[in-house]
Amino acid sequence: MTNNLKVYTPLLLRATRLMEAFSKSDDERDFYLDKLEGFLLFVDIDKPIEELENLHTEILQHPDRYQLIPKMTFYETKKFMEGFVNEKVYDIDTKEKLLDIISSKEARENFLEFIYDHLAELEKWQQYYQERSRIRIIEWLRMLNLQFVFEEDLDFPKSVMEKLKRHFFDAKVPKDVAQSRELLVAKAKSYYSSEALNPRPKRGRPPKQVAKVEIEPQVCVDLFTSVPPAARPFLFIPDVSNLSNITFSSKDSEHLLARLKGSTRVKVSSSLESLSQRLESLRHLSTRLTKVQDNLEGQEISEVKKLTAQLSEESTPKMAGLVKGAFSSTGNEAPKDKKTIKMVTPLKKKP
Repeated sequence: MTNNLKVYTPLLLRATRLMEAFSKSDDERDFYLDKLEGFLLFVDIDKPIEELENLHTEILQHPDRYQLIPKMTFYETKKFMEGFVNEKVYDIDTKEKLLDIISSKEARENFLEFIYDHLAELEKWQQYYQERSRIRIIEWLRMLNLQFVFEEDLDFPKSVMEKLKRHFFDAKVPKDVAQSRELLVAKAKSYYSSEALNPRPKRGRPPKQVAKVEIEPQVCVDLFTSVPPAARPFLFIPDVSNLSNITFSSKDSEHLLARLKGSTRVKVSSSLESLSQRLESLRHLSTRLTKVQDNLEGQEISEVKKLTAQLSEESTPKMAGLVKGAFSSTGNEAPKDKKTIKMVTPLKKKP
């Protein structure tokens, strides 16, 4: 079937998906680009063995159609990080810290975690990585001698994009589709210019600063008409419409994307969550102890009052008698000491 298909339109690729595939391709995951229609395949080893064998057979039968996406080497990742530090980081302490991270183990993930902890460097890193990654992808596609256009670079209406995809292999097409094809061919040539690999700012007077308006990119739905049955379970069609979602990480990027929304890392959040649970349990225990203490104090006070009243009732007559006996004027009161005259025997004079 594929031998009879002829392409009349440059490949319509999504740069964001290619960046995602390039960043996640490693020793355990393979990604393939279909050079006929432009879809991506992700060889997920968790798929059933039968499906994996069918895809392997399909790739062996059509080796010219599927191109393995190269894996980013340690040298390339280090070059990315060092280039950013040397070109975009101006704080001396931050630069030294990042260089230490790059030269240590697990430099890639530790580098990203540090960047996402420092918002001042995050935006610069995202812009730098997108630009460098785009150049790397263009170089690879040029090496394959493919005619391609990134959908993100087009401002065609969605209806026109859908028509282009539906008539991808048709020779006779409506007039509007034919005109759009001519624009795509002209656009595809621009990727082979020197400026595509060395983008430079335009010279002249800078434009007036205008408030930046965030516009959601208009991306057409996925529409592929030549996907073999063996390749359909492996289609790689993630929803990566925003360039800020590209994380340069070979692992799942949920915790890094969460940082963009102001949350903390997964490891830190788990420890904080356990700590908060302990604090909450302590608060609960403290509340219960306070209530118990209040109840005990209330009971003790009431019991003391009862005992006091009881003792007072029992001891009143006795105490009254004692008081009466002690302070009564008619009782056996000890007489007061009177002054006594001391009798002295007179001295007798001798004759």
